[in-house]
Amino acid sequence: MHPRLVQFGHIAIPTYGALTALALVAGLIAAMYFARRLLLDANKVWTLLIAAILTTLVGARLLVVLAHFDVFRQHPFWVLGLATLRDGWIAPVSVALGIGAGALYALAEGLSVLSVADAIAPAAALALAINRVGAFVAGVGFGTPSSVPWTVTYTSRLAALWYHTPIGVPLHPVQLYQAAVWFLICALLIWWVPRRRRNGELAGAALFAFGVASAVLSLWRADLVYPALSFALSIATVLAGAALLLDRGPKPHRYTASDETPAR
Repeated sequence: MHPRLVQFGHIAIPTYGALTALALVAGLIAAMYFARRLLLDANKVWTLLIAAILTTLVGARLLVVLAHFDVFRQHPFWVLGLATLRDGWIAPVSVALGIGAGALYALAEGLSVLSVADAIAPAAALALAINRVGAFVAGVGFGTPSSVPWTVTYTSRLAALWYHTPIGVPLHPVQLYQAAVWFLICALLIWWVPRRRRNGELAGAALFAFGVASAVLSLWRADLVYPALSFALSIATVLAGAALLLDRGPKPHRYTASDETPAR
């Protein structure tokens, strides 16, 4: 596959990084669309998402520094590098920090946290699907060895160097499994948008589906550093989604086509 998208002299642009950036842009655009459909202030939702993303990215780097302070004290510019050390707890903690920052902003601006979560849910599913396609092309998040007819075999030494991807071994294309599931969840949530009956319903469905899918698909993932932690996070996500689905919160404004027609 192709872990390196382009090369400019000594500077390489990783395919996974480029498609992750594309996923973020697509997710932001989709979130703006769904925010308007749910009658939210799109500008405030945009600012919320930017704050959450920046908090997640900066938080992840700071956590890497704290976890490996002796290494970065000797090589301080490594924190700006594209590669991260394999600490399975850093990603979920940094994401939790980003979600917390977004929730605090929503409360400060008077936004309904559950309504914002509903707007973000299908956009997040779309972004995750694109991200997983990038992971497949680059060799990130590789699957377990397999003999099924649709295996993928990576041959790039860069993939082995950057992501510890096995070379010459037929593997489950688990990233494509994930992408297909996330696209399916995205389609389901788009269908559900005009049919939702209360705030938090879409977010609950997304969390429940994400948790179940992650738990099942982890059976074919070979890159998990802490499988028990990953499974525990999946269960927690399922429980959070079920709690939102069972909650009997306030009913949202019923969406109609006239809601998108500008006033004259």
